[in-house]
Amino acid sequence: MDQLIGIIILGLIQGITEWFPISSSGHLRIAEKIMGLEPPLLFDVTLHVGTLIVVLSFFRSDVKHILSAIIHLDFKSADGRLIFPLIFGLIPTAILGLILKIIVESLTLLNNLPIAFALLICGAILYSVKFSGEGCEEISIKKALVIGSVQGIAVIPGLSRSGLTLAAALVMGVKREEAFRFTFLLSIPTIIGAFCITLLMDFSVLSSTEVTYLEVAAGAMVAMVTGYLSLKTLWKIVKRQRLHFFAFYCWILGLSLIISHFLRIP
Repeated sequence: MDQLIGIIILGLIQGITEWFPISSSGHLRIAEKIMGLEPPLLFDVTLHVGTLIVVLSFFRSDVKHILSAIIHLDFKSADGRLIFPLIFGLIPTAILGLILKIIVESLTLLNNLPIAFALLICGAILYSVKFSGEGCEEISIKKALVIGSVQGIAVIPGLSRSGLTLAAALVMGVKREEAFRFTFLLSIPTIIGAFCITLLMDFSVLSSTEVTYLEVAAGAMVAMVTGYLSLKTLWKIVKRQRLHFFAFYCWILGLSLIISHFLRIP
């Protein structure tokens, strides 16, 4: 039962932090260390699927229209004009994500300090949104490359993928609704890609787990429900121009981790 509770707590953390700009990977690493849990790869894969279902459900209309534009080779409509920016945004995401993933995994296994400093940086970037003007520009290829690069860098635990990509778009003058939509539409192929890479590289260990399928399903379901609610809440926050408020949370958590590290608090 203790393990089930731990898995559900991790699912709750994933659901909230996956969309709120406070780094899901950072929070999961911290929670796992505190609770002494080592969730199996199957749980991680299931969370990928749950995350994908949430974002596809939330943006189902946009996805449908973009797929229709691709089929009809329509690159002039509002949805069709997003096709090439999405493609070009994925290029730096894939390159930087693959390069940094191997490096950061070895660093963050040692202690929470790398996560702490990443949270401080994430907070600074989020706070910069406060000084951005009312956006009116659409997503160009150049902006898509910048946003995709930021998303690739956000593989570092402590940096929020949603937070950094949203902040980058808003600072570059993209209107809020377009920035929000592009950020999460770009996350769809990114999540699918990460899921496929995990399956290809670690398929043999998927069945090697002491966690039951029921426990994995319970954690994933909690993540999906809370994730959908978190995504809806984030959109309201972005519309009200309050995204920079999350910076204070990132700073407080980052400083707390640094203090606990040097005071040797487990």
